Amino acid sequence: MIRFEDVSVTYDGATEPTVSHVDFEVPEGELVLLAGPSGVGKSTVLGAVGGLVPHFTGGTLSGRVTVAGRDTRTHKPRELADVVGTVGQDPLSHFVTDTVEDELAYGMESLGLAPDVMRRRVEETLDLLGLTTLRSRPIATLSGGQQQRVAIGSVLTPHPEVLVLDEPTSALDPAAAEEVLAVLQRLVHDLGTTVLMAEHRLERVIQYADQVVLLPAPGTPPLLGAPADVMAVSPVYPPVVALGRLADWSPLPLTIRDARRQAAPLRDRLADRNIPDHTPHQTATLPQPPALRPAPARWWRRTKTPPAPASSTTPYAAEVRSLAVRRDRVQALRHVDLTVSPGETVALMGRNGAGKSTLLSALVGLVEPSAGSVRAGDAVPHRTAPRDLVRRVGLVPQEPRDLLYADTVAAECAAADRDADAPPGTCRTLLSELLPGITDDTHPRDLSEGQRLTLALSVVLTARPPLLLLDEPTRGLDYAAKSRLTGILRGLATEGHAIVLATHDVELAAELAHRVVLLAEGEVIADGPAADVVVASPSYAPQVAKILAPLKWLTVTQVREALA
Repeated sequence: MIRFEDVSVTYDGATEPTVSHVDFEVPEGELVLLAGPSGVGKSTVLGAVGGLVPHFTGGTLSGRVTVAGRDTRTHKPRELADVVGTVGQDPLSHFVTDTVEDELAYGMESLGLAPDVMRRRVEETLDLLGLTTLRSRPIATLSGGQQQRVAIGSVLTPHPEVLVLDEPTSALDPAAAEEVLAVLQRLVHDLGTTVLMAEHRLERVIQYADQVVLLPAPGTPPLLGAPADVMAVSPVYPPVVALGRLADWSPLPLTIRDARRQAAPLRDRLADRNIPDHTPHQTATLPQPPALRPAPARWWRRTKTPPAPASSTTPYAAEVRSLAVRRDRVQALRHVDLTVSPGETVALMGRNGAGKSTLLSALVGLVEPSAGSVRAGDAVPHRTAPRDLVRRVGLVPQEPRDLLYADTVAAECAAADRDADAPPGTCRTLLSELLPGITDDTHPRDLSEGQRLTLALSVVLTARPPLLLLDEPTRGLDYAAKSRLTGILRGLATEGHAIVLATHDVELAAELAHRVVLLAEGEVIADGPAADVVVASPSYAPQVAKILAPLKWLTVTQVREALA
């Protein structure tokens, strides 16, 4: 169905090809996973399938790519639209209409399908992806994860023979990701749809793949094979594989079920050992994280005594009291109480649309409370001038392009140094630590989604704000980059910076967070130590916790140190 024949792609102005000598075939009716570190050219390979590379991106493509017998060099993207459906890393760039239902119908309308067929397929897709309650919502009011599902649905409705997906679960909560992957599996098994997918969160998708195409390094030919065979030699692999490699399990497990069948001896070895603590230490004089507590019932919350007004000085880096936020007729937050101490790392988790990003926006002053109060240190964010606020609180948003304006990486870093009154080279050093290999003259738009996110993070960290907010900070990052990010954030917390991150990455929360705060429908439903919250939740437990349960080990790093 998809065939790459000795394909190399070199973009205009580049001295080396982004991908080199790519040669593999994706049979009809298979789900093939494209894996590899950040920046090796996965998005370029995917773009070549739909003709976006080179017709839209420019550059030179040598070799040959064919899809259902059509040569993408001679067929432009519009001539492949009836065969190939593509969803890139940024769903906003795909949207043409204003509402969910119109967006799902747009592709079919462009292909001239009959109205009754369009209506039926829209209803089917709304049900498949859990979008029924959002059908009339403006797309601009949806959360990032909800927008991701709409983007996937918009390419499903025309029933293409081939689906090309770039990081399809990166903005989805664990339950929504499982639903989308289950839909893709049904399309592959029941309808014979061919799926080529790139994904960094291999723990979510590896068990669904029929084959894996590994791009190990820039310019290196890919390796194609069965998932277990490729994972045995891959430089990127999920925690279940990392634990299997550490324990020398054979065959190498790809699923929790397979790992648990081999884990009994390892659980016995770990039963009497202390779990190493990798989270940064709290400042001793500050309040400790509260014990795990469920949110009170709504009737109780309506009758409780309002909190006293916040004082001008506070021991907290962030303090939220009875916060309510209403956005475009949607009650995004209600009755939220949260405190974050200096040196503490808090992970906000919950379903897409639960209010995580809205809470971060309130903390950085982008939205004004409908009720309640928000403080960042001694400042009220929505009443503080931006130039003063940037030294108190920094936000890395889901869409990193919102922070990037310059024409080169060097110019972005130089501007960040000036804005933060930091020594020249501070931002560039941070970027090199997080993601080596990015040259100064690279334009930010030429970076991958993960690389742009890393650049935006470096820009914000340059000011070293006491309160650091991150919205899906590992989206588009491979495991090595995520490990480097974890190390930097842990160091900042040790120095006293408070960190609040909204994330669907349960592995990141297990590795980094002191506390996990679960949100649902704009309310806090649980707030407690990370180990207690994530282990108690089937949806938010990391892979190691599921494999070694009932023991409360969370990460492969903890297990490795205990065994050593």
